[in-house]
Amino acid sequence: MKAAALPLLVTGGALLLAGCLSERPRPAPPQLAIVLSKKTVHSPDTLRGTMHAEDPDGIDSVWLAVGAGPPLALNGLLETAFDAPFVFLVARGYPPGDRLPVKLSARDVAGFRGELDTIVTVTP
Repeated sequence: MKAAALPLLVTGGALLLAGCLSERPRPAPPQLAIVLSKKTVHSPDTLRGTMHAEDPDGIDSVWLAVGAGPPLALNGLLETAFDAPFVFLVARGYPPGDRLPVKLSARDVAGFRGELDTIVTVTP
């Protein structure tokens, strides 16, 4: 190896090493938020709100479940931010004081899944 090529090799190696040490975003599950129109419901009643999922890789799928009912499934369309309103019917028969779980889940295109839980309380 010629002496002139050695400084280029050392400089190139240093640049590659510096690239490995720089700050990069780490893969993570989607960031989620739920905004409810009210924290208490009657039985029967209607629960309204909005859901939000955000991920720099893109949102693949979003699910929202209230109580023991089947979840609402939506396509994230690979958008980096997903927002949608929702309306759920709360069935008859829940006694006052029952706490209904509200669960938002989302999966990004890399396969990471995030979950967010909250509750609404049944009132007389």
